[in-house]
Amino acid sequence: MMFEYDASDEKCPLPLVNLRLLLKKMQKGDVCILIIADKGSVNDIPKLLNKLGYCYNQSFVDNGGVKITISSKEN
Repeated sequence: MMFEYDASDEKCPLPLVNLRLLLKKMQKGDVCILIIADKGSVNDIPKLLNKLGYCYNQSFVDNGGVKITISSKEN
């Protein structure tokens, strides 16, 4: 399943809290695409993903935000 969450207009900690909820829903083979612009979220979300053991890729988007593509954990 593909989850998409555009949090580009949201301020920290809302994107982090909502992402945690999405990560709980993800199953093997799922992908989540997250778009964020808040500087706190840009710093905190990759740290969380590393801590939880998720694989992800980051890229910059036109509006100055960051797109993070997260793969489900292989539990």
